[in-house]
Amino acid sequence: MLRSVPGLEESGDDRAATCPLGVCDGSGWVLRADDTTEPCGCRERMIGRARSRGMGTGIPKRFRGVSFDRRPVCDIDPFILRPVRTFVEQVGVNVDAGRGLWFAGDVGTGKTSLAMLVSQAAERSGRSVAIYPVTRLLAEIKDTYERDTGASYMSLFRRLCSVDLLHLDDLGAEKRTDWVLEQLYSIVNERWQDERSIVVTSNILDLDQLREQVGARTVSRLAEICGGPLPVMGQDLRTSGP
Repeated sequence: MLRSVPGLEESGDDRAATCPLGVCDGSGWVLRADDTTEPCGCRERMIGRARSRGMGTGIPKRFRGVSFDRRPVCDIDPFILRPVRTFVEQVGVNVDAGRGLWFAGDVGTGKTSLAMLVSQAAERSGRSVAIYPVTRLLAEIKDTYERDTGASYMSLFRRLCSVDLLHLDDLGAEKRTDWVLEQLYSIVNERWQDERSIVVTSNILDLDQLREQVGARTVSRLAEICGGPLPVMGQDLRTSGP
């Protein structure tokens, strides 16, 4: 059933339960006063979420309760948490503008938890999100080569480039080959050109080392999307005890 915007009797809360903008009935279409229809502002988001369905891991079980008030996030340096909070508070605006975040530092310092906070907030704001450990992403791309002539690859590539937020975990852990460099650059460059958001984590804090691992062009474009890496340093929170 389509819903007309003027003269709605339902409360804004009722509309928000089905449409993230509180305008349509969740169908993605709005009935105008002259009985014609027009796309609701939420329709593009609905299409994006449908395209991203089945991509990546989703929010893994371990991170579904991630919060600024729970460990390990609450144990992270407040200086690092401040820009993350600011980003999350305006996550829809930031993702729509193609801005991202980049977390780099030692093993077990909470980088992935911070990135999951961002991805979780983006999903809750109605944006489409694809979450990938980089090694898994490369494995999925390689699998498309083995399955057919290239149609599957182009389908995956288009979805990787069109999803609202692409979450790349553990960049730099992959084995460096010319093929890997080409794949990473192609995805990051396409998203950079289209002003699409990326959140990335890496254990490599030294930019020269990261350039050597994933390519200078890829690092340069990530820096423009995400700004400089936020250094998440300290002891391994997984082994430090309560």
